[in-house]
Amino acid sequence: MENTTLWTFAAVVLSFLIASLMGKKLIPFLHKLKYGQTILDIGPKWHKNKQGTPTMGGIMFIASTIVSTVIVVLVYRFAANGYISTDNANAMKFFLPAGLAMAVLYGAIGFIDDYIKVVKKRNLGLTAKQKLVLQFAVAISYLATLTLCGYGTETYIPFVGMVDIGFLYYVIAAIVIVGIVNAVNLTDGIDGLDGSITFFVALFFMMIASIMNLGGISIEAAALAGGCLGFLVWNFHPAKVFMGDTGSLFLGGMVCALAFSLKMPILIIPMGIMYLVEMFSVMLQVTYFKLTHGKRLFKMSPIHHHFEMSGWSETKIVVVFSAVTVVFGVISILCVIFGAV
Repeated sequence: MENTTLWTFAAVVLSFLIASLMGKKLIPFLHKLKYGQTILDIGPKWHKNKQGTPTMGGIMFIASTIVSTVIVVLVYRFAANGYISTDNANAMKFFLPAGLAMAVLYGAIGFIDDYIKVVKKRNLGLTAKQKLVLQFAVAISYLATLTLCGYGTETYIPFVGMVDIGFLYYVIAAIVIVGIVNAVNLTDGIDGLDGSITFFVALFFMMIASIMNLGGISIEAAALAGGCLGFLVWNFHPAKVFMGDTGSLFLGGMVCALAFSLKMPILIIPMGIMYLVEMFSVMLQVTYFKLTHGKRLFKMSPIHHHFEMSGWSETKIVVVFSAVTVVFGVISILCVIFGAV
C-alpha cells in the first residue's frame, strides 16, 4: 500500500494556509465592492443583524482546494517515480480533474446567482428553473466524461459488491448529484455550519480513499478539508464573511465528486446524513404545509432554523450537527473496511 500520510497532511496544511490567509485580503475587498449579503424576511428575525456581511467568501476554499490539490498531486506523482497503482493513476488522470471541473462549474452557477443577488439587487437570484437546468447540464456532462474515461455503470455497495444497473445508473446518478448539491446549499444557513459539516465529510473521504489506496483522491479530499478549515477562521460565529451560493454549490460538487471517484456514491447517504436531513426537512415542511392548508411541521425550515427557533445557539447547532456527521463518518469507514466482498 502506498503511504500517502505525508501528502494528505501537506494538502491539508497548504489549503488551510491559502484559505485563511486569503481572508485577510478578500474580505476587505468584498466590503469595498459592497458585496454584502441581503438577509431575507423568511429567516429568523435576529439574522437581520448579519445584513451587509460580505458574501462569495467561498472563493477562499475554492482557490485553496484547487491550488493545493494540483501542487501536492504533482509533487506526489513526481516523488512516487512511477510506483503508483493502476487504479490510483487512473483516478488522478481522469476522476480527479473531472471532479474538480464539476465542482468549479457548480461554483460558477453559484457565483452567477450571488452576482445577480448582490450586484443586480435581485434578492432571489437565478430562478429555480434556471438553476435546475444548469445543474443538470453540469451533472450530465460530468457523468458523460466519466463514461468516456471508462467508468461504466457499475457501483460498489459494501456487503454486496459491484452492482451494474445499466442505463438507469445515469438517471439516478444525475438526480443524486443535483439533489446533494442543493442539499449542501440548503445547509448553509447559519455561521460555520456548512463549512464544519463538509470539513468532517472531506476528512472521512480522505481516510476512505487512503484505505482504498487512492492517494490522489485522498489528497483532493484533504485539500477540501483544509480549505473548509481555513474558511471557518472567518466564518465561524460571529461570521465575518459568508460562503454564498458560490461556495455552497462548489462544496456540493466536491462531495459528489469524491464519492463517485471512489466508485461508491452510496456513501453519500451516511456521510452526508445532515445534508439529507436539511433537504428532507424542507420537503416535509412544504408538503405538510400544503396538505394541512397552512400548518407547519417545524417552526422553520431548513431544520437548523427550527433548532434556532427552539432556543439553540448557532454554535450548539454546529457542534451537534458536526457530531452526528462524525458518527456516521465512522460508520461509513467501518462499512468500507468490513463490507469488502
